[in-house]
Amino acid sequence: MNDQDITVIITSFHSDEKIFNCIESINKDVKIIVVENSNDKELKKKIQSKYKNVDCILSEENLGYGAGNNLGLSKVLTNYALIVNPDVTLENDAIDNFFLTINSVKNFGIIAPISKDEMYTNFSIDNDKNLKEVESVKGFAMFLNMNNLKEIKFFDENFFLYFEEIDLCKRIRKNDIKIYIDPSIKVNHLGGTSHNSEINKTMELSRNWHWMWSSFYYHKKHYGYFNAILKIFPKLISSLIKFIFYLLIFQKFKSDIYKQRFFGIINSVLLKKSWYRPSI
Repeated sequence: MNDQDITVIITSFHSDEKIFNCIESINKDVKIIVVENSNDKELKKKIQSKYKNVDCILSEENLGYGAGNNLGLSKVLTNYALIVNPDVTLENDAIDNFFLTINSVKNFGIIAPISKDEMYTNFSIDNDKNLKEVESVKGFAMFLNMNNLKEIKFFDENFFLYFEEIDLCKRIRKNDIKIYIDPSIKVNHLGGTSHNSEINKTMELSRNWHWMWSSFYYHKKHYGYFNAILKIFPKLISSLIKFIFYLLIFQKFKSDIYKQRFFGIINSVLLKKSWYRPSI
C-alpha cells in the first residue's frame, strides 16, 4: 500500500482563503477531490489549473458537510479516504504514518489524527503516545476505511451541519467496527475558519441554528423523542431568555444569535427538515 491507495476529500464553502494551504500540505501524488458547496466556477478553474491531482466538483447548491462529503466519497476508487476541513493542513508524514499504522490494525472504520488545537476528552497529546481506541472522533480530519463503511452509507444527510460525525461514529460502533486516535498522525486545524472572513457573521448565525437543530435530531434519532425533549428543553428556555434580553439592550447581533438557536430547536422539535441556509 502507498499514498496512491488513498483519496483526500475536502468539502468547502467559500473557502478560498484557506483551501489552497490545505491542498499544498498534501503530497502531489495523492488524488484530491474538492467538493465546493456552491457554483463558484472561478474557484474550480483556479484549483484545477494549479493542481493536476485535484478534481473540483461544484455542487451548485449548499449541500452541507455530510452530504458534501458523501458526494466526494461516491467518487472514491481507493481503499482509503481522508476527509479534511479546508482549514486543516497536514504535517509532512501524516499520510505515511497512517499507512504504517494500518499494517497492524485491520478492523477499523476511522483513524483520526491529532492537532495541537483540538483537545479530546480523556486523551492527552503530551502523554498518550500510542494508538487509542475511542467512541468518537472530531470531523475536522478522519481517515476512513472505505470497505468497512460502505454498508453504513457514510454520513446521514439529514444533518446539514454538526453532529454528523458523532452519528457516524455511533453507527460504526454498533457494527462492531473500531475507531482510533493515532498520535503519530499530526495535522494542524485552525478551527471555525473554513470559510472566507467576510461572511463570518452570516456563518455564525447559520452555525447556531444548525447546532441546535442537529442536537435535537441526534438525540431523537438515538434515544427517542421524549429523551431528546428533556435534553434540549433547558437550551430552549435559555435561548428564548437571552434572545429577549439582548433585544431589550439593543445588542442586535447577540439577539440574532439566540433567536437562531431558539428557532433551530423549534424546527427540529416540530420534525421539520434542516432547511436553514446562510444567505450568501
